[in-house]
Formats: sequence, structure tokens, C-alpha cells
Amino acid sequence: MIERLNAALEGRYRIERELGAGGMATVWLARDLRHDREVALKVVRPDRFDPDLLTRFRAEIRTTARLNHPNILPLFDSGEVDGSLFYVMPLMSGESLKQRLEREGELSSLESGRIAVAAARALAYAHEHGVIHRDIKPANLLLHLGQTFVADFGIALVTGADQRLTATGISIGTPHYMSPEQLDETLEPDGRSDQYSLGCVVFEMLEGQPPFPKHSAHATLVAHLTQAPPHLASSGREAAAFDDIVQRALAKDPDDASPR
Repeated sequence: MIERLNAALEGRYRIERELGAGGMATVWLARDLRHDREVALKVVRPDRFDPDLLTRFRAEIRTTARLNHPNILPLFDSGEVDGSLFYVMPLMSGESLKQRLEREGELSSLESGRIAVAAARALAYAHEHGVIHRDIKPANLLLHLGQTFVADFGIALVTGADQRLTATGISIGTPHYMSPEQLDETLEPDGRSDQYSLGCVVFEMLEGQPPFPKHSAHATLVAHLTQAPPHLASSGREAAAFDDIVQRALAKDPDDASPR
């Protein structure tokens, strides 16, 4: 696989090793030969040439390319190699928030607040440019050199764009972090949906688990629709401030999530 990619990318990039793989694509550590730097190169898996997935990947490239914010993982380059779509990103030497939480369990209120504010700024910028992420979760928040980056706009919704990347009746996102409006196909989520998901992430950073840690995806989705969010267990003025923010972010009705 590496030999085939290197032959196709000769003179542009040199693949060195695999960094990770998902359902749609593989991410490789590569050297940008033109600029003499290490990068992450994401390539659609050759066994996943499903038209819908390719449409989604192209949409991810276009969406990421239009966003320029210090807390959004940027796009360096994109193209097609040996019949596979690819795009190039900076190489992050840190870890995802998911990895951090798996190692530490929960974070301090200071660190949680820092990460949440950076992510919120990135999302506010994206929303101003008509982009709704729709999959905010710890795995898509990257921690690098003390900074937080929002990554993976693979299922983002672009306001006004003619895009329907999932079949009717199918909810997309990650169950533990999906807003109630993402579960209703008659509704089109707006920026408050990302706010809900970020609220779930903040709860997990402080408590060590998401607000609705059910054993099945179905039970989790039902809880998002029907159950009031739990309160943070910690006490004190600082915890009360965080709890107020999380409670408003996790309101079932998006109109109830506005700041007071």
C-alpha cells in the first residue's frame, strides 16, 4: 500500500507510516517534499469507493478549505492519487481530548474551561460562515502545544448548500453527544446543536463520563430526547457556574439555550 501511494505521489509527498484508520479513510504520516515538513495525509480507503462516502469526503475538503481560524485544523492541500481522494493537514504532535480523558479520567475546571472556550470560538466562527459541525466529541478536539483544534468536518452541514449526505430517516453523529434536533429528520440543526454537543463534552471533562452514559446507542438517544441532564456533582461557586452553562447548553429546546 505504501509503495503504491509513494509511486503515485512521487515528487510531492513521501508516505512514511500509518497514523490511524477509520471507516472511510486512512491517515498517513508523510513528508511534504516541496516544503520539507511532516504532514498528515488522509486518503480514502481503496475498498470504500461508495459514491455517498466520496461525496461526503469531497464535501469535507470543500468545507475545511473555506474555514480559516486558529482553533480549526487547517487544510494544506488536496487532490487525487491512484484513483483515491486525499487531503493534507498539519501533523499534530499532541493527542485528542478523547485520548487525554482515557488517560486521566477527568480534567480540572481550569483546563476544561480553556479547552471549551477555544472550541466554542472555533465553532462560533464556523457558524458565522454557515458551517454546522454536527459531530463535536472528544475525538474531534485535538490538543497540540497547549492549543485546542476542532477537526473532522466530515458530516458538517453547510447552510444553503444542496447536500443530503445521509438517507432519509438516518441520524448522523455520535450518540453520546448528539443534540435532540439531530435525532429529528424534520429539523435542520443550527449552531445551537454544536453548542449542545460541546456541553456534553464539557460535562465529560468535569465528570469523567458523558451526561447520558447508557449501555446502548438506542438508550442514549432516547435519553437525549426525554431525560433532563444531570447536574455536575462538584460543589462550590466555580462548579455552580459550570453547571449553569452545561444545563443551558443541554436544554431540550434550542430556544432555551440562549444566555440569560
